[in-house]
This record gives sequence, C-alpha cells and structure tokens, in this order.
Amino acid sequence: MRVTSTVVPTTPFPGQKPGTSGLRKKVTEFQQPHYTENFVQSTLSALGDKLPGCALVVGGDGRFLIKEVVQTIVRMAGANGVKRLIIGQHGILSTPAVSCMIRKYQTMGGIILTASHNPGGPDGDFGIKFNCANGGPAPEAITNAIYEISTKLTSYRINPEISCDIEKPGSTSFSVDGSLYTVDVVDSVDDWLALMKQIFDFPAMRTLLTGSDGNLPLHIRLDCLNGVSGPYARRVFCDELGAAQEAVVHAEPLPDFGGLHPDPNLTYAAALVEAVKQGGQGFGAACDGDGDRNMIIGEGAFFVNPSDSLAVLANNLDCIPYFRRLGVRGLARSMPTGCALDRVAAAKNLACYEVPTGWKYFGNLMDAGQLSLCGEESFGTGSDHIREKDGIWAALAWLSIIAKRQQSVQQILEAHWEEYGRNFFTRYDYEHCESAPCEKMYAELQQTIETPDFAGKVFTSGGKSYTMAKADNFCYTDPVDGSVAKNQGVRLMFEDGSRIVFRLSGTGSSGATVRMYVESYEKEDIRLDAQVALAPLVDIALTLSQLREHTGRTEPTVIT
Repeated sequence: MRVTSTVVPTTPFPGQKPGTSGLRKKVTEFQQPHYTENFVQSTLSALGDKLPGCALVVGGDGRFLIKEVVQTIVRMAGANGVKRLIIGQHGILSTPAVSCMIRKYQTMGGIILTASHNPGGPDGDFGIKFNCANGGPAPEAITNAIYEISTKLTSYRINPEISCDIEKPGSTSFSVDGSLYTVDVVDSVDDWLALMKQIFDFPAMRTLLTGSDGNLPLHIRLDCLNGVSGPYARRVFCDELGAAQEAVVHAEPLPDFGGLHPDPNLTYAAALVEAVKQGGQGFGAACDGDGDRNMIIGEGAFFVNPSDSLAVLANNLDCIPYFRRLGVRGLARSMPTGCALDRVAAAKNLACYEVPTGWKYFGNLMDAGQLSLCGEESFGTGSDHIREKDGIWAALAWLSIIAKRQQSVQQILEAHWEEYGRNFFTRYDYEHCESAPCEKMYAELQQTIETPDFAGKVFTSGGKSYTMAKADNFCYTDPVDGSVAKNQGVRLMFEDGSRIVFRLSGTGSSGATVRMYVESYEKEDIRLDAQVALAPLVDIALTLSQLREHTGRTEPTVIT
C-alpha cells in the first residue's frame, strides 16, 4: 500500500507537560480533537534527527482508549519517518515487557499507553509515556523537550488511511512517502517470558508449587486487578510453574479494570488479602494496571511492607541464578523508602544509593554498572535485567527465596528482623486534594525546617520523645552525570534513626496528592504492632505539618 502523509494544522493545548511517568489526564481530555495527536507529535519530534529510520515499541495496559491511540500512533509514526513499529497483540504490553523489548530489539525507545495504578474506563484516566533506548523512562531533557514542542506546535503529520490489525500477530508493510514502513504485531508475553527464564530457576519453583519432590505444594494466589499482568501471570504461574488456573484471578485486561482500582495495596487489593486469609494459600501477590508494581503477602495474609520486601530480596540474592552468575554491584532505594535496605548494604559492604522518586534515576546507575537491585516504597521493585520495575519479577524473586530456604514468607521476614532489626514504616496518602492549600502547607513546612533552632528540638507524643537531628528538602546529585534534582521532599530525621517525609505527588491526573511517610527503627521490639509502634510519630507528623487543617481531611485516602 502506497500512501502520502498529510500535514494537519493544529494549535497547542495547555498543560501537556509529562511528569516522571509521562502525561496523565482524564480520558475525556485525550478524546478532544487533535489532543492525542499533538502529544504524540511532540513526543516524536523530541527525538530530533534520531527519528528517521528508527524502530519503536508500542503497547499499553489495556485500559479504555488504548486501541484507538495505538492506531493513531501507527498512522503518525510512519508519517514522521519511523521505519518499524513493534506492537503488542491487542495493543497489550506491560511496562516491564516494553522495557525488555526495547533492549532486545535495540529500538530507539517505546511509547507506553498507561496511567499505571490510576483508575480506568471512560470516566477514568489515560496516559502516554516515552521510554528511551535503554528501556527506561525518559529523562528530564526529553520530557522538557516534549513539553516545549507541545507549547509551540502548529501542525502534525499523519497518514489517515493507514490501519493495522492488532488482534493477531503478523507483519504489515506500507510505502509511506516513498519509504518502507513496517508494523509488526507480536505476542505480548514471549520476549519477557524468555528473559525471566534466563533469570530464575523455573524447575525449582515448579517443584515448590506442585510438590513434585514429595513435599506439600505451595498454594498461591495472584490478583492482576484486571490490568495488563493477567496474560503474563497465567503463562508464568499456570503454564510454566504448574499452579492451578484458579490461582490467578482477575486475569483479563479490561478497559475499566472491571471496576477495580488497579493499585496493589491493602486498600485496593483487599479481596486478595481476604481470599488468602480464608483460603490457606502460603503466598499471595497483586500487580497494578501496567504490571510494574507488586504487593506481597504470606499465609494468613501476612503483609510484607515494600521497604521490607526490598531489604529481604537484597539479603537473599544468592537464591536467584541471575545474581549468582553476574554478582551484585550495588543497591538503591528511593528517598521516601524505608532504610531497611541500608542495613543490608552495610552488612554486605555494598554501595547503597538514595535517589529521588522516579525509576529513571535508577536507570542511570544501572547503565553505569553501579546498581543491581532497587525499589520504591510505592510497591515498585526491580533489577538491572530491564530499566523498569517489574511486579511479576518481584513475585518470582520471592518464590525463589522460599524455594531455596524452605521457609514461609513470615518466617523469612521475621528472621530478617532478628538479624537486622525492624524499620517500622507507613505511608499516608491524601488523594485529590485542592492544590493551593497543599502547596501552602508544603511552603510552611519548608519555612519551619529552616528556622535556626529546629535541629535539636524535642518532639513528644504517646510517652515517647524524639530529638530532631536534621531536616532538609532532599537534593540529589547524580553520581553518573552530575545532574541535580532539587526539592524532592521534606525530610525530618531524628537522632534514633526515625524519619518523617512529606511529598506532593505528581502521579494523579487532577488535584494534588499529599504523601506522608513515617519510619521508626527498633532493634529489640521487632514484633510490636506496626500501628502501635508508629502512632507517636504519626501524631507528631500530623501536628507539625497541620496537614488535616490544610487539606480538610480527617483521614487519609489510603494507608500503606
């Protein structure tokens, strides 16, 4: 088929500024005439002279509007000189699978259609995110370029008569403006699964789940929350590892996630928690909409805090063939994540990096060969096998440890606390708040920590006292490229190692989300109830910040 590209006049839309995870807005905004085309054109144009003749990966989490936007990208990519698109069947690709495929096929990058853990459906959210040639999220230089282009855009290029059947694997070629343009639709799981088989001992995990060695099989439950992880989980846990089909639930990617909120935490994955509590499974996990986050629970719905999960994985990497083969080059966590990882790094004499929130910061360290394992308290865990976090990878890593140590989730975690002490940790999310009061609260916090006598001040609640050692607004200088990220969150650090952190999050599509993180370290009282252990610091944090007064919220939306 021979086609000639069309140039369509347009005008800029305000607010097309990508955040750390791309552009996220309500579906209705993306449905405006020219809105999606403008942002896609801005993204393609930001690649500059690297765009002509390049290849890109395209796919998303199955949410409402994805198939229409995939066709828009098909029509626009060829018109802008792209030589090849690799698209997941049905438009489906998890975020970790996109990263895997970018790296495997050495493409210029990938366009991921997702709003991650945000709700879907016609009244929900949509998102477009660009990942670079290393497989990781675009750095600020690219996202800033996308935004600058979007503010000045006067036209976009498209081939409106092109269409491609994305429902079955196959290859379609076009002659676009005299140049060959190929669209390859591929199985969404195959490449990612092949990589997992290089990382983990699949026979050992199959023995664990089936009891083929004469031991009782480990019964598991995976809740995919009707997001993208379903096809991946079925292939891995059922087809490859021998788990029963009913072990994987909510496995069909649905445009509205079947009414579920695709965020794997104790609030939104409550059905998983209750099912494991009642059903006697020894292991449970949930993944978010685009498959890059995870929640881990053990028998009786024993909850593994994400900060603890990262530390346990770091302490047991020798249970995974990938790390036995390549070694461990360093560990890292996002700044708000609990400091349990730091204790493992110190014991193993490994470098430990504290970076701002955003996976791109980990990617720089990985590309420089300085980092092997990393994670965020927001249920994201991953390694240098790709440049994204990976929810099912995290579940497989835990199963590898269980298979090797022949202990339950709870036994493994309690043994870890006995060895290292326990970093009690919680996060309070106040979602969809009015922006102005939140910004005022944040500014007042900044003024408070800058007062000369703040360090050394004693705060008391519930019979416990905490002395302020240091407070700042976290600033990060990248050890690889020297770039600086400022104003990444207000940190209050106490002499006993306890911490309080406040951040305004940019992952929502509207309003502001205030995140409050509270952490308390205990060496002896490791079996205290977490809420009891953290209650004094939570009270101090709320009082000091006047968060309830500023937001008008008496309770958080979610407590992790």
